[in-house]
Amino acid sequence: MTGMNETNQAILLLTVRFGASKADGIAPLGPAEYGQLASWLHRKDHEPSELLHHPEEVLFGWSDPTGRITTDRIKGLLNRGMAMGISLEKWLGSGLWILTRADSDYPDSLRKHLGQGAPSVLFGAGNRSLLHVGGLAMVGTRNITEEDRLFGEMIAKQAASEGFNVVSGGARGIDDIAMRSALEVEGTALAILSCGLLRASLAKRWRTAIRRDRLCLVSTFYPEAGFQIGNAMARNKYIYCLSDVALVVQSAKGEGGTWAGATENLKHQWAKLFVRSESQSDGLEALIGLGAMPLSIPSDSSRTGEWLRALLTARQPAKAGSSTESGQLPLDLYP
Repeated sequence: MTGMNETNQAILLLTVRFGASKADGIAPLGPAEYGQLASWLHRKDHEPSELLHHPEEVLFGWSDPTGRITTDRIKGLLNRGMAMGISLEKWLGSGLWILTRADSDYPDSLRKHLGQGAPSVLFGAGNRSLLHVGGLAMVGTRNITEEDRLFGEMIAKQAASEGFNVVSGGARGIDDIAMRSALEVEGTALAILSCGLLRASLAKRWRTAIRRDRLCLVSTFYPEAGFQIGNAMARNKYIYCLSDVALVVQSAKGEGGTWAGATENLKHQWAKLFVRSESQSDGLEALIGLGAMPLSIPSDSSRTGEWLRALLTARQPAKAGSSTESGQLPLDLYP
């Protein structure tokens, strides 16, 4: 029906929206919910594909302590084959690709860092091998100063010239600047979008980089979704999990998506975290206090060779009194 194997069809039916509205009143399973169901199926020696043929038998004995993942909800989600077929024809016909947690080339880093909470489905466009190479994440608030912009451009171009893949959330501000700057010097970029994947994949500004395999756009959300704060906050973890090291160029203190993502990363230690040291920012100072490491661009006299890699991979002592151990282990990004 869709050109996909039945396991992937079942996963999509259980976890993906196929329209802009929720007219049917059935909410797809979130990553943790699907992880809970998938784990139970595995323990019972069942495959998700079996749900397409005899759900009553497969779900015998299933119960969710929260009462949210009912058998009626599961069966209702599975009964959306026509809607799935129409949506997949549009998305795949527009050049998007789809990965599920059952695929062999699903990113190991997401499984490693998030376990059952890893996203069930990834929608994307462009070079999906960039999901596996790690790299430098660059993030920051949307409203930035000229100094922030220049710093972001210089770091992104240097990172690309040293062979780092540049990772971002694709949002206005530092994210967009980092992507464009890396691509301008023939580098590569991975953008984890919270909305509008289909529109972005067809945008003229990205088409050349996509055709040349220098860019990957990916999202865990409905490819035609509009902006939602909750989705933007939820995707932050994926930026860090798909990177080796991260740099916060600008952040408010105690609020906003950049702060939330950075502090969540410090808690879980997904990626080694740096912040721009030259900025007079309460947010960046606070992140240093929580365990992030300051990074500044060396003077011209000391800026030779792969100076950025040297800074990002150097051993650095943990901040006194910090609850984290960030920087205690050497980081070999490209052995």
